[in-house]
Amino acid sequence: MTFDRSLLPEPTNFYESQGLKLKGPRQSKWKTSECRFHSGSDSMRINVTNGAFRCMNCGASGGDVLAYQMADQGQDFIEAAKALGAWREDGHQIHRSKPTALSPRMALEVLQFESTLTAVAAGNLANGCVLTDIDRARLRTCARRISRIVEDFSS
Repeated sequence: MTFDRSLLPEPTNFYESQGLKLKGPRQSKWKTSECRFHSGSDSMRINVTNGAFRCMNCGASGGDVLAYQMADQGQDFIEAAKALGAWREDGHQIHRSKPTALSPRMALEVLQFESTLTAVAAGNLANGCVLTDIDRARLRTCARRISRIVEDFSS
């Protein structure tokens, strides 16, 4: 029986699955959210790269999603690691869902963009415009991205 850090969930997916709304610039590694430890709005800072968190009001903090799970659920290390699917027993990984390449929020943003692009192309065709080779190639890319998101979230 052992802990395997590589099996911890991706931070953005984890925090969003906890019902937290992560706010801030897309490229920023630190996002803002509510603090569940003192019920403060927009006082928790979350690092979406490594999962660290810190409330700027009550001081609750931790270095990763495991620390958050322990604090939020009142679990000890092993209980939290098991709950997150990062605890191996007898060398076998505990069943967990297939990780996705994108957080649900990012997947919706990609779907919104790709569907808008598809709608514009369809409108152009309906108005008699001929699609260029570049347009057709971009639509194929669009279809692949949509298919990939469907595969990631349908299992």
